[in-house]
Amino acid sequence: MPTGKLIVLEGIDGSGTTTQGRLLCEWLAARGVAVHLTREPSDGPVGLLIRQILHGAHAPVDGDTMALLFAADRVDHLAREILPTLRRGTHVVTDRYYHSSLAYQAIEADRSWVEELNRRAGRPDVTFLLDVPAEEAERRRAAAGRPEERYDRLEAQQRIAENYRRLSQWLPGEDYRVLDGSRPIDVVQEDLRHAALAVLGG
Repeated sequence: MPTGKLIVLEGIDGSGTTTQGRLLCEWLAARGVAVHLTREPSDGPVGLLIRQILHGAHAPVDGDTMALLFAADRVDHLAREILPTLRRGTHVVTDRYYHSSLAYQAIEADRSWVEELNRRAGRPDVTFLLDVPAEEAERRRAAAGRPEERYDRLEAQQRIAENYRRLSQWLPGEDYRVLDGSRPIDVVQEDLRHAALAVLGG
């Protein structure tokens, strides 16, 4: 039985999940908390294939195939990395989890089917959505010089952002918290630290 806690950071591309996850883990580790940072797509074999596709390789790849690949990567990620780490008593912070599939893959595949594909993924202890307007996230990606990926079109990101905001309705009973991710990095980080400490027991 897992003894560590699973914390998920979610948001559209450019919302700051990667930066906030890194800062949170660095801060927790400095306080002596055993914590592990990971991400999805994972660094496993299926995750690496997904990253290639997101950057335009192996085209064309349809939406149903993407949904299957993300679900397969998640099962592998859990078995290979997340669950063994939790069983050791180490907390896990993951940059994306099944919420991403419900937000992203649901714009190009049937949502109920995507939900079924991810039914075996256990619920996290808490999920934080860094809510950022799609237009602001697009400006951030451009400022960072990030190459365009599969889902980066503004219209797609607007639909994905709306799906993220609906997840609290789609996942009743889950601890799903929305934070204003458009604020300065340090302000968002401060909120995350207080909330994470409460989840981890102080």
